[in-house]
Amino acid sequence: MSEALDITPLTPERLPDFFAFLERDAFADNPRWASCYCQCFYEDHRQVDWSARTAEENKACATRRAAEGTMQGLLAYEDGRVIGWCNAAPRPLLHALDEEPIADADTTGTIVCFLVSPAARGRGVATALLDAACQGLRAQGLRIVEANPRVDETSDAENHYGPLRMYLRTGFEITRDDGDGSVWVRKSL
Repeated sequence: MSEALDITPLTPERLPDFFAFLERDAFADNPRWASCYCQCFYEDHRQVDWSARTAEENKACATRRAAEGTMQGLLAYEDGRVIGWCNAAPRPLLHALDEEPIADADTTGTIVCFLVSPAARGRGVATALLDAACQGLRAQGLRIVEANPRVDETSDAENHYGPLRMYLRTGFEITRDDGDGSVWVRKSL
């Protein structure tokens, strides 16, 4: 990984960089998810038909949520260009998870997505984003961070929650097996 990697929170001013990354590099090898704009987990799927949402609607929601501060995440820049993204937020902001309530939701941060440019993969970008996400969630007063990675690393696209081995290597522990090929991992902050 380049020592010039700069990790910074998403802000309304950084939305053009975020959108350029999503529209240019992030889904170069998985275009079927390009319309998400990392909004899937911010919606309560009991109230919103996610499959009917358009790219334009999701981009507008991302713009609104970034302005409101209700969409959180980190951008990884190298040489002035975004090469990675991590969607990490307090669990109460991630309404798709409302179907699975947990007792400590108010003190838990959840990591729901990693995107790394194909050319930057395998260089520690996701691990650097994970470390920064944990620091940022701790700074918000959260005590736990969780994620729901896949057990099998079948493809980079399927690892959009982050590879399980990365979480285990950085001190996360498996707390629940969903029985669908994914597990929940947690770590105290």
